[in-house]
Amino acid sequence: MSYKVLTPEEAASLIKHGHHIGLSGFTPAGTAKAVTAALAKIAEAEHEKGNPFQVSVFTGASTGDSCDGILSRAKAIRYRAPYTTNVDFRKAVNNGEIAYNDIHLSQMAQEVRYGFMGNVDIAIIEACEVTADGKIYLTAAGGIAPTICRLADKIIVELNAAHSKSAMGLHDVYEPLDPPYRREISIFKPSDRIGKPYIQVDPKKIVGVVETNWPDEARSFAAADPLTDKIGQNVADFLAADMKRGIIPSTFLPLQSGVGNIANAVLGALGRDKTIPAFEMYTEVIQNSVIGLIREGRVKFGSACSLTVTNNCLEGIYRDMDFFRDKLVLRPSEISNSPEVIRRLGVISINTAIEADIYGNVNSTHIGGTKMMNGIGGSGDFTRNAYISIFTCPSVAKDGKISAIVPMVSHHDHTEHDVNIIITEQGVADLRGKSPKERAQTIIENCVHPDYKNILWDYLKLSDGKAQTPQSIRAALGMHAELARSGDMKNVDWAQYK
Repeated sequence: MSYKVLTPEEAASLIKHGHHIGLSGFTPAGTAKAVTAALAKIAEAEHEKGNPFQVSVFTGASTGDSCDGILSRAKAIRYRAPYTTNVDFRKAVNNGEIAYNDIHLSQMAQEVRYGFMGNVDIAIIEACEVTADGKIYLTAAGGIAPTICRLADKIIVELNAAHSKSAMGLHDVYEPLDPPYRREISIFKPSDRIGKPYIQVDPKKIVGVVETNWPDEARSFAAADPLTDKIGQNVADFLAADMKRGIIPSTFLPLQSGVGNIANAVLGALGRDKTIPAFEMYTEVIQNSVIGLIREGRVKFGSACSLTVTNNCLEGIYRDMDFFRDKLVLRPSEISNSPEVIRRLGVISINTAIEADIYGNVNSTHIGGTKMMNGIGGSGDFTRNAYISIFTCPSVAKDGKISAIVPMVSHHDHTEHDVNIIITEQGVADLRGKSPKERAQTIIENCVHPDYKNILWDYLKLSDGKAQTPQSIRAALGMHAELARSGDMKNVDWAQYK
């Protein structure tokens, strides 16, 4: 069967006001670009005529500016789930212009399958190859592509020449059955494959192919600095010590690491520490740092949902695919982030917090408790099910005017029950086996910036010391209130709460 070749504008014209569209990709890697950019122009034209035009968008995670950014600026998104990182999208969400549903990434595909979000009218899938019998070979990410392809009424394929056909075979496509028929996910080590290297669809559903040559809109991260290097070294030292005392097996355990410059610093420190053996990754995103560690032999295998790497790095992977083919696999997000598999493999999770409180609760999504940053992503999938769950962050922000450790988090994403370790550049707080009061003492002593230590000790004196979890409810958000009032948490005056 031959497919009709469409321009981006022709493909976008198939999408109507009120449609639910599903997109391939996970981060800017592997996501739709040409059709969504054309769709934004349609929305703008309709709005100029006084007509409504908005769609609901289902994705694996964040996308690039040609999707989240341009559609947000065109006011073309009514509803969107899950994670995102685009600045213009964030502004629209925090201005109340978009109905944004922040959910765990492992749950996105199944919630769409269960019908929680409505039907999928059109799927837009980026591919490096599509065959006449309906085999779609994805590019740099898995995301929720298998589910939206199966559920969509129509499929548009963006055949992107910027991605080499050498990527064929990189993916392991598997979609679990729905309850009550779901079986175990038979992954027992990160390198196991349980599915197919392509998505199989009814070729009649493919209404057209858009030929593009559009590189991924890769994000670059700030270079390591003394602060991030210190956090990374603290993580490496902690893991090496836990391995030395037998908490972590001598063969080590698979790692999950979030996205960003702190994550890169952590992986760099782990790579340099030769007391830690070469290890495997079972994670959602692979960054440049991991590819470097694979080339050096420090990472033996990387299982992920996405190659969130720079374009030069991705070209290098494609060029050296004979080397990487038995060292990488890309999975759908409900498999890369599967709680079942994470717990079975004993994954050590390392994620970044916006703030943590003195009892070990973590906020990873909201600034000041109300303004969405990016979303929870997969941090919850890994944290609750990890062998050891670690959160990292600098101890202060905004030139010391904000403490990342506070009496009570302003928004609650990860509970004290799931958080084992908190690490800042100041040190390590091991919360395992400790009561709330002991956790508070450990966090203040080891992780808090010196400018805030006495402030938090004074808060503890203010709280009900006899309680299981001492808090002064009136004062618990006092540091946040002071930040809003004067712009500096250090100015908090606990006397007003006595």
